[in-house]
Amino acid sequence: MTQRGVDDEADDFPEWADRVQANVAGEVRRRRKEMGWSAQELADRCERLGHPIPRNVIANMESGRRAGLPLVDVLVLAAALETYPACLIFPVGYVEQTQELPFEHLVPTWDALRRFTGEQEVPGHDAGLVPDFEIHASLVSTALAALDEEEQARFAVKTATSRAQQEEAERKRTEYADRAVSAKYRLRYLRRDLLDDGAIPPDLPPALHDVDPPEWAPDTTTEERP
Repeated sequence: MTQRGVDDEADDFPEWADRVQANVAGEVRRRRKEMGWSAQELADRCERLGHPIPRNVIANMESGRRAGLPLVDVLVLAAALETYPACLIFPVGYVEQTQELPFEHLVPTWDALRRFTGEQEVPGHDAGLVPDFEIHASLVSTALAALDEEEQARFAVKTATSRAQQEEAERKRTEYADRAVSAKYRLRYLRRDLLDDGAIPPDLPPALHDVDPPEWAPDTTTEERP
C-alpha cells in the first residue's frame, strides 16, 4: 500500500462511505423493482414493521441524494424487502468488488460478505460466542435426530417378525440411545460453560428438557408477604 498524505487520507473516508451507501441503495432499488413495488409501497412496509422510512427518503437514498444511512434503516429495509442486511451491504452477484474499510483495496464482494458474517475467519479477530452457539445448534440437531431414530428402532423392536430382526432393531435402538446421551452430555457441559462466562444459553426444545439439571432452573419463587 502506498504512503498517503493527510489530505489524501481525509479524502478516502467519504469515498468509502459513499461506496457502502451506494451498495445498499443500488440493492434496495434492484430488490424493490424485482418485487414490483413502488417507493411508496416499500415505505408502507417499513411503517408496518414499526420504523417508518418515508417515500422521499427512500427515493433520495436510491438516487444518491441522501447524505447518511442509519444502521436501523438498513435493518428495516432488509426485513421489508424480505432479504438479509448483509445482502444489502454486500450485494453478491450485482457488485463485483467492494471496499471493506477506508484505505483498503477493492476485494471481491463475495469475500467481503463471508468476512462480514464470520464465515471466513480473519486472523486476530474475536468471534465471541458464535462458535459455541454453532456447536450448540449442531449438538441439538444431533440429539433430536438420535432420539427420533431411537423411537423408530423401538417401534421396530416391537413389530419384528423374527428374533434376528428384533436383535438388529434392538442393536440400533441402543446405538441411537447412546448417541443421544452423548450429545446431551456435551450439551450440558457446553451450556454450563456458557453460564460460567455470564452468557445466556439458547433455549432447548421440549424433547431435550432433561439436559439442564434442576438446580440450573431460575428461581421464580417469591417470598409471600402478609
